[in-house]
Amino acid sequence: MKFIPDHLLQLQGKSVDQIETPALVIDLDALDRNIQRMADFTRKHRVRWRPHAKLHKSADIALLLEQAGAIGHCVQKLSEAEILAAHGVNNLYISNEIIAPTKLRRVAQLAQDLDARGGRLAIAVDSEVGIELLARSLRDVTSHGIIDVFVEIDVGQGRCGVPPGESAVALAQAIAEHPPLRFAGLQAYHGRAQHFRTGAERRQAIAQVIEEVVHTRELIVAAGLAVHLITGSGTGTLIHEAASGVYGELQAGSFLFMDADYAQNERDPAQPAFEHALFVKSQVISADDKHAVCDAGHKAHAIESGLPTVHSLSDEEEDEESKLRFANGGDEHGILHPESTSGWLPALGATVWLIPGHCDPTVNLHDYMIGVRGGLEGGTVESLVRVDARGALR
Repeated sequence: MKFIPDHLLQLQGKSVDQIETPALVIDLDALDRNIQRMADFTRKHRVRWRPHAKLHKSADIALLLEQAGAIGHCVQKLSEAEILAAHGVNNLYISNEIIAPTKLRRVAQLAQDLDARGGRLAIAVDSEVGIELLARSLRDVTSHGIIDVFVEIDVGQGRCGVPPGESAVALAQAIAEHPPLRFAGLQAYHGRAQHFRTGAERRQAIAQVIEEVVHTRELIVAAGLAVHLITGSGTGTLIHEAASGVYGELQAGSFLFMDADYAQNERDPAQPAFEHALFVKSQVISADDKHAVCDAGHKAHAIESGLPTVHSLSDEEEDEESKLRFANGGDEHGILHPESTSGWLPALGATVWLIPGHCDPTVNLHDYMIGVRGGLEGGTVESLVRVDARGALR
């Protein structure tokens, strides 16, 4: 368990101005609004909601989402599941393939532990080898089925998963042949479509996904097996999976924080209006008449989905002459340029709020997130949130 240092605990109740930089900060008011909008959306569409915990890696946030209606959580790594389970999260789905026998023994042990306290573990597979190894590990631990297994089909991500159709039928049948396992349904996630910029592109992509999922489900049912659930979706396309009548569960996670990459998507009118809720607080540590330098470089935010954008705190700062552009300054520095030739630069010592390009790996760079209530300007530190599964890569 990660312990919060005393100097951070002493921030609680203090002004946001007291937060030393660089720091990862949650706007708790925006976070609450995002959670409420997602809860309302899933209730309206009568779909289950299992957000991806790989976004926040925090047991406290996972339990908060369950209080709001989430039925459990997805993770991508076994170690993430183990850490969340140790902190009281009982319904977990490893939406990824695991092949290593040593890890599969840990999967079996975790499944047994969760089952003993009324919880449930699920996992994805895309090979008969994986199924056989998983079943063998389960048999070594228990004599009854305690793990749900989803067959992953590749619906456009080009990563894991078998092609839709007969290949998935064969895997579903293989799962059914192993009593320790229960065929639970299909994992169908089109990750690339989450970042198609226009609504039309995303709608077209998911329409194709739906066709492939329905066809695969029909083949499996014709082979005599029930397909209990279709799970997948993400923040960029959730309106289409939810409205399909095919998906029973949404795995969207990024809605919670919303990063700069998602901000580039054209918003569909039916999409809930999620807000940016995660920021890197930084400070200007050097300045001249051409640029300013802040203290948040690559070690404070991930850049594989693009550099962060500079957040404007008020509508008055939205004119072109006051906008700032963040440029690569290396590990520890960010370079700030005015967007216009006659533009403004922040003064030495000024606070600059950054919206990360990609939230998930940014969170993984920090041990703690600082929760602020009342806004980034003039707000108060309310909570310290542990990133419990930071570095949980195996």
